[in-house]
Amino acid sequence: MLNLSLVLILNFLIMPQAAEESERRILILGDSLTAGYGVEKSEAFPAQLENKIKKQYPNTVVVNAGSSGSTSASGLSRLRWHMKKKPFLLILALGANDGLRGTPLEATRKNLSETIDLAKNNGIKVYIAGMKLPKNYGESYRQGFEKIFSDLVKDKNIKSIPFLLKGVAANPKLNLSDGIHPNQKGHKIIAETVYAQIKDEL
Repeated sequence: MLNLSLVLILNFLIMPQAAEESERRILILGDSLTAGYGVEKSEAFPAQLENKIKKQYPNTVVVNAGSSGSTSASGLSRLRWHMKKKPFLLILALGANDGLRGTPLEATRKNLSETIDLAKNNGIKVYIAGMKLPKNYGESYRQGFEKIFSDLVKDKNIKSIPFLLKGVAANPKLNLSDGIHPNQKGHKIIAETVYAQIKDEL
């Protein structure tokens, strides 16, 4: 017969694992916009999204996999690593830095496509976050860049958040002084935008 102390130890070891396995994970794979550059991590849109979701679905966790400076080239390897935690939904929010750096469009398309394929092949639902470029970029490149995201939605039969920064981009009141990264208020709007698109999956 097990003594009481051994039972308590076994419960301590088993219960955290059981709780972890009951969690449903939403993985947001992104760059500095996701990471929350310039604001507290608790103010970034993934944290604000999780707070909103948990009010109704307390076992849902939003994983902030944002890394400042990341491009679409990092998506595949980073997704492989995060798959250890078995997310049920991926929000792919990469590509903005590709556009700002003038990365060849086919390279960005290929990188995003391979990341989507890996997720789908492992039973993970995918939403891709659309990105846009400032109008001072060449019109042909700008239009081609934005078309990548809508084309992938059709070609890969996935869903989308048409524009991640909807209502936030270019608004000085919702961005930091650099004019690129959202402030806390901006992140709150992004969280609302994302929630509106994914709520039916919850």
